[in-house]
Amino acid sequence: MADRHEGADRIVVGVDGSESSKQALRWAVRQAELTRGVVEALTAWDFPHFHGALGWLPPSSGDEAALEARARDELKESVEQTVGAQPPVTVRTEVHYGTPASVLLRAARDASLLVVGSRGLGGFAGLLLGSVAQHCAQHSACPVVVVRHGQ
Repeated sequence: MADRHEGADRIVVGVDGSESSKQALRWAVRQAELTRGVVEALTAWDFPHFHGALGWLPPSSGDEAALEARARDELKESVEQTVGAQPPVTVRTEVHYGTPASVLLRAARDASLLVVGSRGLGGFAGLLLGSVAQHCAQHSACPVVVVRHGQ
């Protein structure tokens, strides 16, 4: 992935490996071609939670590095499958700890555009708009594009 160009429009896109997020990434790359911008593909990682006698508990092992590395590998694979190893615009990949919506909103504070898929990997399949897309659309400091899968 190439480095970020200073002064170029920055388009933040959430990528979780779902088909909807891959379609959002393709849309963001096409938009960056038109505006001579750069794409910042982001994914979030968090600790898996387990239910115990005291309620929901984080895992006891401190395997943060492995969780982050797995998220980084999955993001890189999703980006390369979607736009190729040499995309037509600069595509940076970043992995951050936190919930997907908070990671995307933080990254998009000074972005030109935030792009998300309408449905991610989790949640209820029957919903038209996933919780992350809805939260981003309601709280983003920049314009948001929600790309529907199959359109």
